[in-house]
Amino acid sequence: MSQETNKDKIIIIDFGSQVTKLIARRIREEQVFCEIVKIDELKKKNFLKNVKGIILSGGPATVTKSKFPQIPSHVFNSKIPILGICYGLQLIAKHFKGKIKLGKNKREFGKMEITKNSNSLLTNNFFKNNKSIVWMSHQDIVYKIPKGFKKIAYTNNSPLTIIENAGKKIYGVQFHPEVTHTIYGKKIIKNFIFSICKIQKNWKINIEKNIIIENIKKTVGNKKVICALSGGVDSSVAALLIQKAIKKNLKCIMVDTGLMRKDEFKNTYKIFKNKYKMNVKIVKAANIFLKKLKDIKNPEKKRKIIGNLFIKIFEKEAKKIKKVEFLAQGTLYPDIIESRSATGSKTSKIKSHHNVGGLPKKMNLKLLEPLKDFFKDEVRILGKSIGLVNEILYKHPFPGPGLAIRIIGKINLQKIKMLQEADDIFINELNKFNLYDKIWQAYAALLPIKTVGVMGDSRTYENLCLIRAVKSEDGMSADYYSFNKEVLDEISNKIINRVKGINRVVYDITSKPPGTIELE
Repeated sequence: MSQETNKDKIIIIDFGSQVTKLIARRIREEQVFCEIVKIDELKKKNFLKNVKGIILSGGPATVTKSKFPQIPSHVFNSKIPILGICYGLQLIAKHFKGKIKLGKNKREFGKMEITKNSNSLLTNNFFKNNKSIVWMSHQDIVYKIPKGFKKIAYTNNSPLTIIENAGKKIYGVQFHPEVTHTIYGKKIIKNFIFSICKIQKNWKINIEKNIIIENIKKTVGNKKVICALSGGVDSSVAALLIQKAIKKNLKCIMVDTGLMRKDEFKNTYKIFKNKYKMNVKIVKAANIFLKKLKDIKNPEKKRKIIGNLFIKIFEKEAKKIKKVEFLAQGTLYPDIIESRSATGSKTSKIKSHHNVGGLPKKMNLKLLEPLKDFFKDEVRILGKSIGLVNEILYKHPFPGPGLAIRIIGKINLQKIKMLQEADDIFINELNKFNLYDKIWQAYAALLPIKTVGVMGDSRTYENLCLIRAVKSEDGMSADYYSFNKEVLDEISNKIINRVKGINRVVYDITSKPPGTIELE
């Protein structure tokens, strides 16, 4: 986060937990700047400058193996307060000569009751009648406390659930305070950053807006920028911020991939052309994308093909404009985190986002990503502050690769048209029942399955359409939306009756985790 080099911050060392980003969100909610870093970054000279607190995240590794992810000893000796979460606790215990074992018969997953043993600055207002409910996800158990540490709390299966060395300002918790299932988890995080790290509130989105605009001006100078504009919240906010910084030196390119929702491309173009008076050009490329995606089943391959095609199109367009040096994208912080491996392993990377992991290694254009430090809800605050219309501002998230990853398996024009119609019916019904704004994200998907049905006394053998709708604060975790029967009945009936080729509709009731919001 280059523009934030001199800002006091909390850093989160990422060991590959699926909910590491939630820690960052909880800290940002308290108006404190933080960033997620990889282990390798700790080796950089002066890396801990301006760091007021360090959090060690959870992760899939185990310290009971001969090799496991570690941090340099100088971090523990830095006198900067440290909080270890789950794997982070076990790493602290291992470093300070505690004992950890594989709890084969005493694993803890899900909600657990924790009991207070001693007072701590970390747990101020966390316990009610010496008890609290926490969310566990671990198999290893710290069974011998490390030298110099004190036992703060325990559960039936985890004798050292919270430990501390108050003198060194090092704390460890076996559970995940960042998830909403830990009832008073926010208290743990607030106590750590304010009472222990003593950092000041320094992260206000409306102030950051002015910093972003100034940084764009300094970075771009009198050069020109082309912006990949899809009409989603992210690219729209990025485009408006860049326009405020460099005015006419911005040219927006809308690539018609043929993979957008029904009529969305046309409507978005009108908004930016007529309301915001932007210099927008449409590049019709649906046939190219469809041809390149033919017979491709793997979602990672789809993302990389789409990412490469986007870049080729933008570089081709850039050659037609003098002094263009930058390609702007609406890349967000979660995109970057999910596209990289925390530990260097293939298993800890969730997926390649088409505008991060999907980009070619060599590009003729420099990337300009003004939102790469921000989460989705922060981007919406930015968008509101610069006058983005509600129609776009509160639009549900839509993946960069579009319907390519909502058609599971092979893609063809018939499936695209089918899905566009089904999705359009679904979204229109949500608006009709005044549910759209109560849902974080909703969409229809086509599964690579055909099922038997009966229509007009005749046997059918057609496609299965899945619909998904989730509630979430920030997309980091999510639960499915509980529709009443009337709504589901109407959605299902309309899709089956109006979309030729679909004879069955199913509703996805998977939360995140263990699932993801998108299917691929």
